[in-house]
Amino acid sequence: MNFLAHIYLSFDDPEIALGNFFADHIRGNKYGHYPEKVQKGILLHRAIDTFTDTHPIPRKSSKRLHKNYGHYSRVIVDIFYDYFLAKNWRDYSSIPLKAFVNNFYDLLEENYGLLPLATQQMLPYMIAHDWLCNYSNLKGIARVLSGMNRRTQNRSKMNLAIIELEAHYTDFEKEFSAFFEELITFSRQKFIFLCEN
Repeated sequence: MNFLAHIYLSFDDPEIALGNFFADHIRGNKYGHYPEKVQKGILLHRAIDTFTDTHPIPRKSSKRLHKNYGHYSRVIVDIFYDYFLAKNWRDYSSIPLKAFVNNFYDLLEENYGLLPLATQQMLPYMIAHDWLCNYSNLKGIARVLSGMNRRTQNRSKMNLAIIELEAHYTDFEKEFSAFFEELITFSRQKFIFLCEN
C-alpha cells in the first residue's frame, strides 16, 4: 500500500502514524533510537507490506500489469489502491479527506526533527503539491505515475499505467474494495497487538 493507506491504517494514533508513514526510509533494524510507539508504527508498516505482498487479490491486480511493467507492477497497484481509498474516502472515514490530510501534514511539520533525512527532503514537495489529496483524482494519479517514471529515468514507463487503470477501472476498484476490508481487519489486530506488547 502507499502513503495514504499506511496513514489511515494507523487508527488515529499520531506516533504510530509517523512510523507507519516513513518506515520505507528506515533500513533494517536501525530504528531503536525512535520513541517506542514510532518503532511500533514502523513494525506495523512492515506487517502491512508483507500482508499485501502475499495476498492473492493485489497479486491478481499486479498480474494484469505485469506484461507491460514487470516488477514495477506492484508499485503501480499500491498507487492505484491509494487512488481508490482517496476517491471512496467517505466509505472509510467520517473526517473529510482534506481535514485528515492537513492534520497529518501538521503532524509531520511538528515532528520534522524526528523524520529521517529522506523524508525531510521529500516533505516540502509532498505538501506543496498536496500528494495525499491529489490521490483522489485521475489527474493527480497520472502526475504521481509520471514522477515515479522520471525517478526510474523513464525505464519503468509507469506514466503509461493510467491507460490500464482506465481500461480495467471496475476490476481494479472491486479488487481494492475486497482487499482493503481484509487489510483493515488485519491491521487493526496487528495495531492492538503492538500497542499491548
